[in-house]
Amino acid sequence: MLKNKISQLAKEYAPTFIDIRHHLHANPELSYKEFETSALVQEKLSNWNISFEKKATTGVVGIIKGRNPEKRVIALRADMDALPIKEQNNVPYKSRNEGVMHACGHDVHTSILLGASRILNELKDEWEGTIKLIFQPGEERNPGGASILIKEGVLENPKPQAILGLHVHPGLETGRLSFRGGVAMASADELYFTIRGKGGHAASPHTTVDTILVASQLIVALQQIISRNRNPFSPSVLSITSVQGGYTTNVIPSEVKLMGTFRAMDEEWRFKAHDLIRKLTIELVHSMGAEVDLHIDVGYPVVYNNESLNQIARGKAEEFIGKENVSETEIRMGSEDFGYYTQLIPGCFYRLGVMNVEKGIVSGVHTPTFDIDESAIGIGIGMMAWLGSSIEIKP
Repeated sequence: MLKNKISQLAKEYAPTFIDIRHHLHANPELSYKEFETSALVQEKLSNWNISFEKKATTGVVGIIKGRNPEKRVIALRADMDALPIKEQNNVPYKSRNEGVMHACGHDVHTSILLGASRILNELKDEWEGTIKLIFQPGEERNPGGASILIKEGVLENPKPQAILGLHVHPGLETGRLSFRGGVAMASADELYFTIRGKGGHAASPHTTVDTILVASQLIVALQQIISRNRNPFSPSVLSITSVQGGYTTNVIPSEVKLMGTFRAMDEEWRFKAHDLIRKLTIELVHSMGAEVDLHIDVGYPVVYNNESLNQIARGKAEEFIGKENVSETEIRMGSEDFGYYTQLIPGCFYRLGVMNVEKGIVSGVHTPTFDIDESAIGIGIGMMAWLGSSIEIKP
């Protein structure tokens, strides 16, 4: 039985891919600079006689053909980049690249897709269709490697009928998986404000335009866009995360810069909010005698999991690891460039539990102490191989 063979091979190969994860974790690379990571992926695919091509400089896209390769095409995706974080873990595979760390689990994602690729290739006479392997650069940095790969034709020749991807979940126990249909993750846009006015002596504010006061009023007023305009049943967040202005106690500065993020779970509201942010900013700043430059850097879209595909994938997961080990993923205001794929083809982005309280593995992603219970890697490999080989797409 195919499921049992995949499960057995995943257990057998898990130590090999844990070692690969250690290597990747110790040698992290920032977005669009994943040259050594890409070379390792290419080397492994070559060793297994899996054909591939390079895209987006460091991206690698492989193809595995099973029986009746035109029957269906399924894409499996993993991201490869690390974050500009200084690691604080004391482990043998600690990052050797100062100030760079795999703090979001992309080393895990890459290792799992490599493991699934090996299994799918070895068992290609036992499943039907074609699997497209997408090893993606630049998930952590706008405009997102997914958008670049799409522009370079990753969803063509052959065109996948569906795409599947996973992400480590540090709040879910190892041995468990979680799924969610519909909207699963938020969009993410970056906000940049530069407020300008006549600076001067702090003892004579009447001769100046107080840019600090203008910025303060704007920060408070922006929150009204969320509280008074959005549908209360649709989550949304606007956070100002940086205020830069002034350099001493007795000078009102002529310029203040603000930065922040805006996130939404609804694409229509997202762009309506952009218009409201612009309108409020310009009118408030001008009313106080200052000028403003505003740039909204449009980032990743909402991640939307196709309801039907998600239901099928969840059922396959229950078959593979037991219904009691599969749960519903909570809505997250974090973002993922996987959303670019789900705008174009049916997608399923699911979660792999990596938490182990007894071992003290509880840190969240994007923290300097993030790590995983590595027994999750074998589960992840088996699950991805099983989904890739067994998902049937309904017309």
